[in-house]
Amino acid sequence: MALDDGDLAAHLADCAGKLLLDVRASGLLSLKALGKAGDATANQFLIHAIREQRPDDGLLSEEEKDNKVRCGMSRVWIVDPVDGTREYGESRTDWAVHIALAIDGEPVLGAVALPGLGVVMRSDEPVPVPPAPAKLRMVVSRTRPAREATEVAERIGAELVPMGSAGAKAMAVIRGEADIYLHSGGQYEWDSCAPVAVALGHGLHCSRIDGSPLVYNCPDVYMPDLLICRKEHAAMVLELVKELA
Repeated sequence: MALDDGDLAAHLADCAGKLLLDVRASGLLSLKALGKAGDATANQFLIHAIREQRPDDGLLSEEEKDNKVRCGMSRVWIVDPVDGTREYGESRTDWAVHIALAIDGEPVLGAVALPGLGVVMRSDEPVPVPPAPAKLRMVVSRTRPAREATEVAERIGAELVPMGSAGAKAMAVIRGEADIYLHSGGQYEWDSCAPVAVALGHGLHCSRIDGSPLVYNCPDVYMPDLLICRKEHAAMVLELVKELA
């Protein structure tokens, strides 16, 4: 089955999402076991499929031992088989599957599946982003809202929207369910690469919270912070973060 990179990313995200729904629908696993089984099942499918379809590319997955050979490769697939394992286990909809392709460190292509909603969003097939309302909305962690996010929200009078996975938060901005995603609690490359690629494909602003670019396929895959928002809000948010620092 010969697919271009965009179709491959979307197909993998969709198939992994359906596998995860099937695992959950079995009803045979406890919450903890369900998360582990879902991660393992989706990861095995994704790594085998990518290695079969793109044998000359590098691969970085949250659920796979990191092979630093990828650091010397131009094309690297960065995947998160289940972003929001807790939400997946709780049968919520705010979890995601992330498939991204970074080329020379740039998140050039991505697909984010929201299997609970039956949606796959692609960087190469953008949809119109709804206009922002008068009262802005900021997505934050359900359990650990970042200090910078809550303080910026207070300064601009934004409504806080608690949500699960990073992919769900980023897609909420694209889908018009939120306007700003500001995170400073630490993530890893697989948490944000696909969401950032899709957000960039939809014309949104994506950066570190100091305004510097997001770079992927690094030896150290830890990423401290992230801002995804409409371009017209970026300067305001970045300036407020600077003041609060």
